[in-house]
Amino acid sequence: MKKHIPLDSTIKELDDMMSRVNGLEASSTDDYQKATVSVLKTLVQGEITLFKEFEHLKKAIDLVTLQLFEVKNKQN
Repeated sequence: MKKHIPLDSTIKELDDMMSRVNGLEASSTDDYQKATVSVLKTLVQGEITLFKEFEHLKKAIDLVTLQLFEVKNKQN
């Protein structure tokens, strides 16, 4: 079983991948290559957004959990 990879490391890898895709875009010579690079850019950017949104959701769940504990403590 693989170890959990930290979010910062994953985002850095995706940023590096986006840099390589940008390099491919600069060196593409025909429409097929440009279309392929466009798809790759969309996929990589979608992954970056997904990981960042997931982190926001984790923070929101933590805040809701804290609020639930506060409500429970007030009732006791």
